[in-house]
Amino acid sequence: MLLVRGHAGGTALTGTLYERGEDAPSFSGAPDESAPYVWVCDSFYEVESGGQPQQIDDETVNVAFESPVAHGFETRDRAVEGAKEHLRTQFARVGVAESDVEIEVQKADSAAR
Repeated sequence: MLLVRGHAGGTALTGTLYERGEDAPSFSGAPDESAPYVWVCDSFYEVESGGQPQQIDDETVNVAFESPVAHGFETRDRAVEGAKEHLRTQFARVGVAESDVEIEVQKADSAAR
């Protein structure tokens, strides 16, 4: 299991990449169980009112969350690239330039230490 985390604007978003042989969570909308790599992460977007206030840079942004996104991939490289793309897209949806998003990938075991 890998954790893929995007940092930008003083906040972060982390998703989980389940690798070949690991049991990804099952829920409505989850990808086919036969996919060897499964990416699961929240999705969100900016709203004018309501939502959850988030501090991004020096601005408060109201954010509404969607159901978690789950995507299946055939290769590890494509799964990691898909995870990075998802994180950049989420930050872009709240006004952060995709180029400002720093991304780190680490094994879940090392993240717990």
